[in-house]
Amino acid sequence: MKQYTPLSQAQFQILLSLADEARHGYGIMQEVAERSGDKIQLGPGTLYGNVKKMMADGLIEESQKPAGVEDDDPRRRYYKLTEQGQKVAIAEARRLADMVHDARIKNLLPEAS
Repeated sequence: MKQYTPLSQAQFQILLSLADEARHGYGIMQEVAERSGDKIQLGPGTLYGNVKKMMADGLIEESQKPAGVEDDDPRRRYYKLTEQGQKVAIAEARRLADMVHDARIKNLLPEAS
């Protein structure tokens, strides 16, 4: 089986943005910026370069426009997680959680409250 983790920050953020619904490229960029409080900004080159790679790796795929979306540009492409993408996102989240746990053991971070 191919080794997917560790993911780049951009790849993990893209998977996170698609974890709850299909989104188009600009929607992914907006969701990442909003969720991170504008600390993470994905530019078009970073986004679409990673989308292309992640599609080739079978982590995401093109999707139909979500139900309820109206007045949308017909040229927009929507993306969603594949089953493999979901598994990789979970594995990466666990890997990161383990690292945070280790940092807490070493008193680099306070215990979660």
